[in-house]
Amino acid sequence: MRIGIQLPSFSYPTGSDIATTFARIAREADEVGLHSLWVMDHFFQIGSVGKPEEPMLESWSALAYAAAVTKRITLGTLVTGAVYRHPGVLVKTVTTLDVLSGGRAWLGIGAAWYEEESLGLGVPFPPLAERFERLEETLRIAHQMWAGDESPFKGTHYQLDRPLNSPSTVRRPHPPILIGGGGEKKTLRLVAKYADACNLFDSPELPRKLEVLREHCAREGRAYSEIEKTVVSALPGDATAAQAVDVCGRLAERGIDHVIFSRATAHEPGAVTMLGGVVEQAGAMTHS
Repeated sequence: MRIGIQLPSFSYPTGSDIATTFARIAREADEVGLHSLWVMDHFFQIGSVGKPEEPMLESWSALAYAAAVTKRITLGTLVTGAVYRHPGVLVKTVTTLDVLSGGRAWLGIGAAWYEEESLGLGVPFPPLAERFERLEETLRIAHQMWAGDESPFKGTHYQLDRPLNSPSTVRRPHPPILIGGGGEKKTLRLVAKYADACNLFDSPELPRKLEVLREHCAREGRAYSEIEKTVVSALPGDATAAQAVDVCGRLAERGIDHVIFSRATAHEPGAVTMLGGVVEQAGAMTHS
């Protein structure tokens, strides 16, 4: 099992420099052997973490900065809103991160849900059905561009005359695509059709979500085993390594390959290094 960390908050103690603190957290995550580091793709802080006015870094710029101060850890968004950026530009952004990090980028993506930040910044936020249409077209464009196919793309919402992507990615055949969300009719169908990984919540509904994904894979002619199953699990600030290991064991039994611990308190002493103590034990776990 792989272990990652999500950093949902940049509200560090008074007097702390955001850049210095974020860099230290990223280095610690890299040095203790975590497989992945993730940030949310939001422009305002979300309600479950804090107030909209709290500090929120733009995700892809933050990951590029993290790439420069780390050596091994993979880097991604949980998850990019498909409607926030033009698909061709998004693919170029992820490719750039992959090239400059030496092949460590993920494309984490979803349909987007946080209307308040879109309205606040003037980003178009179409109805849900259209957001899913745009998400699917974005996924098609990503696959086409990463395959080196420069032929015109003519979709309902996006038209690209020449989807050129140079330089190409370091990761082959492309950076892994992770789709976030557990919607059973649309999201998990898109996972089966286009993605390398899914991202689900640690909830009682998890076994059902995985079974629905298995059914979608069968309909798409896709091997269920090809999909990396990831879960976000929030750890309280005072959590111990033993508690984290217990979470990993429980999730491994449910069929999860990659646990991403969300740590709003990652800036506190020991918060990241504690997860380093989980890596070796979790590495021996295999899902059933």
